[in-house]
Amino acid sequence: MRTADSHQLDLFGAGDWPAAAPAAGPGRSAGRPGRAAPRQAGEPPAAQAPSSGPRHPPAPEPPSPPPVLPPGGRWLTLELDDWTLGYVLRRARRKTIGLQVRDTGLAIQAPAWATHAQIEDAIRHKAAWIRDKLRDRDRRLEQLALQAGQWRPGGRIPYLGVAIELRLDGARPARYEGDPSAPAEGDRLFLPLPDTADASRVQERAQAWLQARARIDFDARLRRCLDGAGRSIAGWGLSSAQGRWGSCTSQKRIRLNWRLIHFAPALIDYVIAHEVAHLKEMNHGPAFWREVERLCPDFRTARDTLRRQPPDTLPLI
Repeated sequence: MRTADSHQLDLFGAGDWPAAAPAAGPGRSAGRPGRAAPRQAGEPPAAQAPSSGPRHPPAPEPPSPPPVLPPGGRWLTLELDDWTLGYVLRRARRKTIGLQVRDTGLAIQAPAWATHAQIEDAIRHKAAWIRDKLRDRDRRLEQLALQAGQWRPGGRIPYLGVAIELRLDGARPARYEGDPSAPAEGDRLFLPLPDTADASRVQERAQAWLQARARIDFDARLRRCLDGAGRSIAGWGLSSAQGRWGSCTSQKRIRLNWRLIHFAPALIDYVIAHEVAHLKEMNHGPAFWREVERLCPDFRTARDTLRRQPPDTLPLI
């Protein structure tokens, strides 16, 4: 939530994870499939690439009911154009039809007045949105499964956009094999732990090292951005917020989520530019987005990438 004293870069734009579609009610459309997401208020228009015709991503896997249905829930399926959708329907005391994509799939809550035909019509209106969110869900669950074996010797974690390998090295101080300011594939991080260390200790040590590197890396990037903007700040620090990548207060204090250290430098630079731009414009109007674009010309690409990154697909959440 934004307040008068704090402007933050939201982790996700409207409609992104947690996946919840706009509600549909009497006389109100549930949306149109395939509609492009609106740009943020006042943002400079992006150049449009020529279209080569509609492209359809692969359909989700055939549906199967979750192991346990919620109280009052029913498992139903609906044949769409080229795929079969499964969903859990519950009746609830509400005024609209609500759609939400969870780990177990699509869940719909509908009021008593809604007929089955109206519910299916709402689903068809949001079919493209549902398909995209189910694919995001599948990718997320796949990543979480891979992370289960991450915190061990030979496990790999993302660092500045590169997968580095974890090694355990007894009681010796932590050390990085490679250039930590410019990591490359195959670099290794040695942690001062015995081979018998459990996953929680490996995670704790790796997290401490990443946070230390975040302080060094972000400080240098922030100073460069401030110089380019001709601005100064009262101070900055790391945060571990799960709902935002950065924030800037009216007292000129900036906070940056340390988990950004997982991402490629271009994404970190965008978040920093976003917060530095708030030193000039404490809003998200046209002048703000012009300042962001001046400081980070390719900000749209980085912003869209962050919007697609659910927080719990990061390995250290």
